Amino acid sequence: MTEYVHKNVLVIGLAKSGLAAAKLLKSLGANVTVNDLKAKKEDTAVQELESLGIEVIGGGHPLSLIEDADVHLIVKNPGIPYSNPLIEKAVLKGIPIITEVELSYKISEAEIIGITGSNGKTTTTTLIYEMLKANHSKALIAGNIGTVACEVTKEAKDDEVVVMELSSFQLMGTIEFNPKIALVLNIFDAHLDYHGTRKEYAEAKGKIFENQTNEDFAIVNYDDKEVCELAEKSNGKLIYFSASQNIGKGAYIKDDTLFMDEEKIINIDEIVLPGKHNLENILAAIAAVKIYGVNNTAIRHVLTTFSGVKHRLQFVGEVEGRKFYNDSKATNILATTKALQAFTKPTILLAGGLDRGNEFDELKPSLKNVKTLITFGETAPKLERIAKESGIEVIKRVDNVEQAVYAAFDASNEEDVILLSPACASWDQYKTFEERGDMFINAVHKLK
Repeated sequence: MTEYVHKNVLVIGLAKSGLAAAKLLKSLGANVTVNDLKAKKEDTAVQELESLGIEVIGGGHPLSLIEDADVHLIVKNPGIPYSNPLIEKAVLKGIPIITEVELSYKISEAEIIGITGSNGKTTTTTLIYEMLKANHSKALIAGNIGTVACEVTKEAKDDEVVVMELSSFQLMGTIEFNPKIALVLNIFDAHLDYHGTRKEYAEAKGKIFENQTNEDFAIVNYDDKEVCELAEKSNGKLIYFSASQNIGKGAYIKDDTLFMDEEKIINIDEIVLPGKHNLENILAAIAAVKIYGVNNTAIRHVLTTFSGVKHRLQFVGEVEGRKFYNDSKATNILATTKALQAFTKPTILLAGGLDRGNEFDELKPSLKNVKTLITFGETAPKLERIAKESGIEVIKRVDNVEQAVYAAFDASNEEDVILLSPACASWDQYKTFEERGDMFINAVHKLK
């Protein structure tokens, strides 16, 4: 590839994606400068980049990086908003702004399956990857799931397929990106502090369809009108899935059985992964892997053994008849609503976290099976209010997730479900939702 040779590229935001993008661009012959607010000379990543001849500028986002240089391209960390003054200046100057995902597509020899949506991305991405592997297909996994996309695609061969989880932040920074299979699961209110409006958020998701040709495929949630409208941007073959209607074509449910184009795949009661919302994820995954000829034996093997992605309604274990589930990834009300709807047994809910100013009244209809609420973090008082209004009699506040596990166990009976599904981000007490979930897992193992 010669596209980036001698081009002046500014990478804004280091982290994993910025580090990978900077190294890749340097190897492709670009003149690379990295700008990161918190970068320090003693940082390992900074030292690695400087050893490659890449200048790293920290301490701020000086406008001189744009004003005093002939910048041909900006690669932006997905989390940096477009309201950043340096980004706004670049937009005014007409400098192309992309995310690392665009780079990953440009260098990839392998076909890409791109998965996005407000909820279920990680589970669906993992299901597709596992089904392809079970079929002995050459599959790789990348993107927002934790592995930087361009690090994967630079090694991918033309007989492989890259299964890529994509966020709205990443998709906003794409221009030519075109997955062989584009899959949108659903659209709900999310990240409106970043995108401004639901419409702009949905349009960012819809970019996954924009460059598709008649040789590509768009997998679409038939039950989500907004997703169907976004899919009109695709020139690919439309394949629908529905968890609520017998659509006869595509992936759907009939008589408690999952079908693909009238072919029976598996009965619902054989599936290990709990929750109605996960049926949508499973149907979407089936629709995707059938394009690659994955057989039913491979699909069934995954669905009868796969119990969930870590921190996403993950079954942790059973202690004295109580089943513990880790749903630390539930950082919003919708995710917790779906988690609660997955269970019919008496449930003890562990919830709380960062206060973003919202109330939790939308949770009330889903609390009918909740017998006890254990709260922690900044939002504890708000959650306790809706619990009282919902008639939950046992409510207890603790200092952290570990204490919540022990309090839940003390308040529980045999056959109860003990569910960590915080409905809030973790940043008031924990660096990440993973750290919060790991505390839950460790506490359960201590109980064992």
